[in-house]
Order: sequence, then C-alpha cells, then structure tokens
Amino acid sequence: MSPRIDLPSGWVTFVFTDIEGSTRLAQLLGPGYRPVLREHRRLLRHTLAGTDGAELLTEGDSFFLAFPDAATAVHACLTAQRALAGHDWPTPEAAPRVRMGLHTGYAEPGDGEYASPEVHRAARVAAAAHGGQVLCSAATARHADPLPDGASLLDLGLHRLRGFDDRERLFQLVAPGLERSFPRPRTADAVAHNLPTQVTSFVGREAERAELRRLVETYRLVTVLGAGGAGKTRLAVELASGVVEAYPDGVWFVDVAAVTDPGLVAFEIAAVLGLRPEPGRPMVDTLVEYAAARRMLVVLDTCDAQPAASAEVISRLLAGGRGVRVLATSRESFGVPGEVVWRIPPLSVDPGPDGGASDAVALLLDRTTAARGGRAPDPAEQADLRRVVRRLDGLPLAIELAAARLRVLSAGQLAERLDDMLGTLDAGREELEPAPGGGRLDRRPAGHGRSGGRRDRGRPGHAGEPGGAALGQRAAPDHAGHGHLVVPDAGARSARLLRWLAVFAGPVDLPTVQWLLDDDPLDPLSVLVDKSMVLAEPRASGSTYRMLDPIRAYAARRLIEAGEEQNARDRHVAWSRHALARAHLGPDGRPVTLSLYALDPLAGELRAALRWCATGGSARSGLRLAGGLDQWWRERGLAREGRLWLFRLYGRIAETGEPIPEAELAAAYHMHSLHAGADGEFAEELRYSQRAEAAARQAGDLGLLARVLAGRAAPLVDMGQFVEAERVCREVIDWAYAQDVVSDALLAVYNLAELLWRRGALDEAAEVLGAARPVEAARPVERGRRSVDMLLGLVALARGDLVAAHEHLLVALRSRMSHGYLGRACDTLNAIAVRCALGGEPVAAARLFGAAQATRASLRATPGIYGPYWLARQAELRRTLGDAAFDAAYATGAALRLEEATALALDLEHPDLTTPDSPRFAAPAPRRSTAS
Repeated sequence: MSPRIDLPSGWVTFVFTDIEGSTRLAQLLGPGYRPVLREHRRLLRHTLAGTDGAELLTEGDSFFLAFPDAATAVHACLTAQRALAGHDWPTPEAAPRVRMGLHTGYAEPGDGEYASPEVHRAARVAAAAHGGQVLCSAATARHADPLPDGASLLDLGLHRLRGFDDRERLFQLVAPGLERSFPRPRTADAVAHNLPTQVTSFVGREAERAELRRLVETYRLVTVLGAGGAGKTRLAVELASGVVEAYPDGVWFVDVAAVTDPGLVAFEIAAVLGLRPEPGRPMVDTLVEYAAARRMLVVLDTCDAQPAASAEVISRLLAGGRGVRVLATSRESFGVPGEVVWRIPPLSVDPGPDGGASDAVALLLDRTTAARGGRAPDPAEQADLRRVVRRLDGLPLAIELAAARLRVLSAGQLAERLDDMLGTLDAGREELEPAPGGGRLDRRPAGHGRSGGRRDRGRPGHAGEPGGAALGQRAAPDHAGHGHLVVPDAGARSARLLRWLAVFAGPVDLPTVQWLLDDDPLDPLSVLVDKSMVLAEPRASGSTYRMLDPIRAYAARRLIEAGEEQNARDRHVAWSRHALARAHLGPDGRPVTLSLYALDPLAGELRAALRWCATGGSARSGLRLAGGLDQWWRERGLAREGRLWLFRLYGRIAETGEPIPEAELAAAYHMHSLHAGADGEFAEELRYSQRAEAAARQAGDLGLLARVLAGRAAPLVDMGQFVEAERVCREVIDWAYAQDVVSDALLAVYNLAELLWRRGALDEAAEVLGAARPVEAARPVERGRRSVDMLLGLVALARGDLVAAHEHLLVALRSRMSHGYLGRACDTLNAIAVRCALGGEPVAAARLFGAAQATRASLRATPGIYGPYWLARQAELRRTLGDAAFDAAYATGAALRLEEATALALDLEHPDLTTPDSPRFAAPAPRRSTAS
C-alpha cells in the first residue's frame, strides 16, 4: 500500500473489517493476544498490498479502507479471508474470525477523510456480518464485475441496517476456501423473526389457537404434545406469527430435528439468534447471557428428536432471563419445573354450531380444491368427504395426503379404499430415505432470515407439519407420514403393547388393556402416552386410551410383521365376547334388564372382532358375537348389516370346515330369519326359519326349539297368511306348555296377541297378554321392550279405553327409550298418536306420526303387522284436519329427534284430566249422618 494516502473519489467502495468476539478472545489468550492481533494486521496489509485500496483508519482490531473499484475490493477481501483461514495460528482457538463489509457509493474526500452517509452504510453492512463472512451491498454487487474465478454473490434479501430507514439488499461472497453457512445477518429488521413462510392457508383451529395463545401469555414454557402429523408445528408457527409484535427482541423458530447430536442443540439455537461460539466458553453460557436481558419467544420444534438436551437448554434459558418464553412441540413432555403441557387434539370432524363444515372437512375441501387445479369438489361429494375425515380421525397430515389422492379418485372411491389406510394415502409417493440418526427427514426453514431471496444452505427445504409444501415429516420406515412412529427407547413391552392395541377399534379403559395383555400394562402404557403414540382421555369414571387411525394402521402392520396377529386378534375376540356377556350383568354379576345402549359403545369393537372371525379367526366365535348383537342390529336399523355378517361367517365355515354344533347353527339361522324379515326379505326369512327348525330338532334342545318354533309365524304374517300364522302360534304355545318351556315361546305369544288384536278378538288378546306378563317380567332379555304393555295399549285403543291405552303406552315408551329399543319406540309413538287422535288432540297426533315415520325411515325398518293400521288412522286424521294443517303438523314432527318426540308424548295430558265427567276424578258423595 502506498505510504502516501491517495483517496479515491466518485464511485468509491468502502471496506470495514474487525475481529468478531475480540474482547472474549483477548480475555482467553491474555498476553498471547497481542501477537495474534499483530499477525492479523500484517496479513491484512500484506493481502491488500498491490491494490489501489487506501487504508484510512486502523484502530484496535478494525480496518477502514477505500477502493476506487468494487471488483478490486471484492478480490482483496477474498484474498484476505483465505490468508487468515490458511494461516498457522498458535492454537485453533487463537484464530481470529474477521468479518468484512463492503458498500459502494458516490463520495468526495475532504481533508483526508470522507464525510458521507455512504461510509456509515458500509460500517453497518460490516456490523451485520459474522466472523469469516464477507457481506456487500446491492450497489457493490452491481459494480463488482468481474468477480474472482469461482466466486459468486448469494442474495440474502432485504434487511434494515441500524440507523437507516430504508432496506438494503445484502449479498454474501461465496467462493472456494470461504465458509458458506452463517446465521442470519445481524440487522435491525422492524419485525424480528425467522418464522417459516407457509405456502398453504391455515384452516380452522380457532378455539385451539385462542387457548394456546392464552397459555403462552400466561406461562413461560408451553409444550404442545401430539402424535406425528397432528399439526403441532403448523399451529405453533401460526400462533407465533400472530404474536411477533409482542416480543421486541424477536420470535425465533428452531428446528431441533436438524440436530444430529445432543451437544449441538444450544449451537442450533444460537445460530438462529445470530450468535457464534466464543473461544473457551460453553455455547449454552453465551446463549443464556444473550437472552438474559431480552424479551423474546423461542419456538423449539420437534424436540422429541433430542428430548434430554432440549430440556437442559430450556431450563438454562428460563432460569437465565425472565423475558424469555419457550413454545415447544414434541411427542413427549420434558418434565421440567414450570412446564405446561398442552395436547393438540385432532381437527374437529363434527359440523360447527352454525351447521358449517367441520375444521377437518374445511381442510380437505381447501387442499382438494388446490389438488384439482382450483376446482372445488362437487357438492354431491360432501357426504363422502365427511366419511374420509372421520376415517382419518381428523389427523391433519393424513387429510393432506388424502387430498393429494383426490386428484385421481373421487371422494366416494377414497372413502371406500381407506380400509387400506397406508396403501391408499402413500400410493404413487416417492420412497424417501431416512435421515441419519433417527429416521426423520430434515425439515429446516430455507435459511433463517425473512428474505424471500435467501437460499437454503445445502439443507432440504422446510415442509413443516400439515400445510408444508412437501409434507416432509413422512419418513421411509413407516410410510404413513407421521414421523417417529417407532418407539426405539420404550422397550419391548411398550413396542408389543403398541402393536396389540391396534386390534381395538376405539377407546379402551385400563382394565381392558390389562385383560388383553394378561399383565399390568401401566408402565408400557405410560411410555406410549408420554410419546403421544396413545392419547389418554381422563374421565370421572376413569381414563380411556385410544390411537389415531393412521397410527393404528401403522401398528397393525407391525403386528403382522411380528407374527402376532393371530394371537392378538383372537384375544380381542375373546374380550369382545366377555364384554357382551358383561352387558347382560349388573355390578353384582347377576342378570339385569338388557339395555341396548350398553351395546352402542361396543359396536366398533364387535365389528372389528367379527371382521377377524370372518377372515382369519373362528367362525364359531363370530356366530356367538353376532348372537349378542341380534336385537341391537334390528333396533338400530342395521338388519341388513347383520345378514351380511352372517353370510360372511357362513362362507368362513365353508372355507375352513370348522365344526359348528347344531344348536349354535339353529340360533344363527333363527336370528338370520328375524333379520331378513326386518329387512323386507320375506322369502329369505321363511327359508332360514325352516333351516333353524331343522337344526334345532337335530340339537334336541327343547328351549332352543321353542324359541325357533315361536318365530315360525313371523314369515307367514309378513306374507299375509294370517290364519295360518295364528294356527302355528297356537300349536307352538300348546306344545311349549306341554314341554314346560313356555318362557322360551314368548315370541309366539306376542304374535298370537297381535293377530287376535288385528281381527278384533280383544278379550282373548287381553287374556293371552295377562298370562304373558309374569313370563316377560322374568326374562331380562325381554322385559325392557315391555311388549305386553304395548299390546295391551293397542287392545285398549280398540276398545275405546283411552285412559288404559295412555297408561300402558307411556309405560312401554319409557321402558323402550330407557333401554335403547328405538325401532319399537317408533311403534309406541304411532300408538300414542292414535290415542291423541281419538282423544281430540289431532295436531299432536299428526306431529307424533311424523316423528315416528321419520325415525323409522332413518332406521330402514318395515312397519310389520301394524302398517295398515297406522295408515288408516293417518288417513282419518288427514280428513279431520285437512291436508294443509295435517301436512304442516306432520312436517313439524318429522323434524323432531326421537328423544324430542318422546318428550312430547310423555308430556301429553292424561285423558282423565280432559274428561269432565271422568269417574276417576269425580267428587266423592257426601257421607250420610248416622245420628238419629
């Protein structure tokens, strides 16, 4: 460099350099710092020798130079950095890390210096750099042509330099021999954050956002827990983006999944905050010192990749400064003091209070519209879309994957194929290799700054959880899109429990899990709950546990691969039979009146057990399960489902040749006959009734034979052969009395009473029913239906005795609704409607008729022997009210739920209260005086 300072003018490129962390380096080296500083100055001056640069100021570890040519300045800085990097320093810790900044602007020197804002801008560019980094302004980038061989400028986007109102586009010099990866520039951006930019809209979760925001405002450490694919990352980022203004020192997103070594967690956080390691000092100390006086929110994503290290750093951060808050996402909690754990629920699959689409359906609609090129799904697909989200349990990532499949499938086709959950969602997806150290894919943001122009530093792009472009959380080992589904540190018991829980279709309680394993499951279950593989749902009666459907599909596949499916599913079938038996018993183990409501929560499990029995298990066990669901299927309008299961079980018997006792076949055929009649398949009803009788006679069980014979009249009634049906009923009843099995022939008694009522033999019908009442009361399976009271009510109506009819019918309705006999409750509502019509309440009658018919239609139930009677009474009522009034009242009733219609019927005024001369409420006659 010339000893005579010749300052350039016009377009001048200013260069500032200094040593990053010079104070800490001086403290570390002590007397050894002076020779390092002297060598640093020598190298810089030597590398700048021969250039046209003018050295204006050297102070401490800083240099200030001016160049007449931007390309020369860039070349000089590159040469200087290479020289510093290649020099043999006393120790690696003693190597100074020099940052350099360049800016080109128009300036004229005066009195041996520059009085220009361009100098200050150059100084601020240098202040934004990190040790070993060369930054330049956009003006320098424009003028620096040509660049040195192999060099290029990396666009880092727009940044606000301290002291300047406008934004400056910064570039990083990239060349062989220079570091490439640096934290974000140290600039004074107005909104300090590095939150990843989402390429898709955020849908729903209004309540969850509000609740989580309240927690973050109240507590310093909030951990969002949930299974992979539950939407933890997306929700955390969405929440953080809405509170940026509340944290003057920034909101910083750190992806712990990118950390491959526990010791590097603090380094990853520091890099996001723009901190570099200080010689001789632990990184976590530097981090805590920086954060101590600042008010900021740190979003730590996917902490389950390094749970212990994350917990340690979080504890240090929170202890070191009161202004720091941490929002973490993980599959397991940290267990540190002050932690608030918030479990993210699946997206709601139920319509909103206003009847709008649920959050899950809204997400599927949004993503499907995008997948189909902007074309929204047809309104006719709405029902199938709801089926899809319910099958996927509202899991956001699974819904995203489903939307991608809707490019080539209709919603109906996808809903039908979702039994093969994993195969359907992953069809056609590229196989991804697991990332080293844990099977997760790297999901870093593209750079750390807010700039859209900044490039990724050699890492895969950010996908985030549901909503990210690439859905990068999917890992090759599980193909399901939910990240860490394996439990590497949970032990063999937890892994086995996860597999075996896959046999359950829904939530289970602790005794059920214990029954399945025949072992105390608390420890392995706790591990699975902590890792969000199983969701614990506390209730007053005790917690229940469930898996989301995609996780269950994964675990089911692992169950097969482990060779345990046969044992686990056979055990589940045995539990299902045990649960059915318990539904018939009270707490003391004695039989109680059967309530079909007790079977409603078991339906999913029983169907899963039946599916196994029909495909890989015992058909005999399946027939026993079907027998337990006999009345439930018909009362829920599912007689056709019952028939289909029986057909599948017959096919399994033919396939395996499994021996089935004749008595059990007879019971199955009898049940099949009743299902066929309820489903309107009368020929099939008669055929299976005959098969049931033949099998029962071979079995030699008189009680079974009585039950089968008692059903013989039903197909005759359905086919209109009433005389023959009555003859059969009388024969069966006489035979049952002779064999002392009349309680098993109760169905024949009911059928006979109906036939007698139909032809007007009311006295005999009442006599038959009176004799049947104690028999019905002694049978727990029958008495909840209160068929005797229902039929006595019909007899009373035919006699014109509205008081007796009202009392019998309300007893029957209360019992039927209390015990879940919904189909039979519709018959009782119809009968009460007739009572209203005869009692001068035609509007109430039309409403009850409408409600009963609407429910019966939803249950797809046939009206049976009562059908013509209801129609005739409705026709009379229409003539009484007129078409318009009848239709209006009928439509009002049809809009009622069954429970609402029942409440309406039970609130009806007693007929005695509306009859002024009723003897029941007549004033008593005055007593005669006996006095003489």
